[in-house]
Amino acid sequence: MRRLLSSLVVFVSLISPAAAQVPFGEASTVKEGLEIGASTSEIAIASDFQGADLTIFGALTNADELFLAIGQYDVVVTLEGPKDYATVRRKERVLGIWMNTQSMTFEQVPESYSLASTRQIESIDEAPSLNNIGVGIDHLPLNPVGYIPNSGLIGEFRDAYRRLKLSNGLYQRDTNGVRFVSSSLFRASLRLPANIPDGMHMVRAYLFKSGALIAQKEMPLRVVKTGLEQAITDAAHQRPFAYGLICVLIAVITGWGASLIFRKD
Repeated sequence: MRRLLSSLVVFVSLISPAAAQVPFGEASTVKEGLEIGASTSEIAIASDFQGADLTIFGALTNADELFLAIGQYDVVVTLEGPKDYATVRRKERVLGIWMNTQSMTFEQVPESYSLASTRQIESIDEAPSLNNIGVGIDHLPLNPVGYIPNSGLIGEFRDAYRRLKLSNGLYQRDTNGVRFVSSSLFRASLRLPANIPDGMHMVRAYLFKSGALIAQKEMPLRVVKTGLEQAITDAAHQRPFAYGLICVLIAVITGWGASLIFRKD
């Protein structure tokens, strides 16, 4: 009897080695993960800065080969700039004059936002879920400050804010910006506009499996001004009185010089 039981154990181990390695009471599946890295950790802005391309490399860990083969994994990579309050104003014609009549301020929204994905994010996941995690230009949380008597205006001001950011290039999206270079390795390309704000930015990568978010990673990216631009910024913030005095002096000298050049005798 003992020999028979020993033979059965050996037989089961041979036909099911994976099951033999999993301890009793533990799940046999391993959760997928995500790892990312960037081509650089710092972007320097000089006087001739015309924008730049940022490349993000990533890998899926413990990915299911079957789901990889049928394309059930999607990756979304975003670059969020520093957050600050943003005010949107509406201009209307009053007595023949265009003037600001209404305004709305949103709290702590990214000053810049770039997105790259394997496909349209609306086809990756449903809108309510994207709103909850705040992925995508149309799904960023734009929460107004203070009491809004007419709640119907919130949607209009949100749309106006997105249009303004898209028109000046601070908000960008590329629905084909993430490509798999192998079964589990991917590369994302993000465009940094020429007017990108300096400060600490955050790179975030999201891994979706069959339309459900299963993993995410983030890493910081510094955008700094260099040369004359940095010197002017430091002077304006650290020595505002001297900075203002120098600006006034330069304006006076420039005006006086122009009057001498174009003076008619």
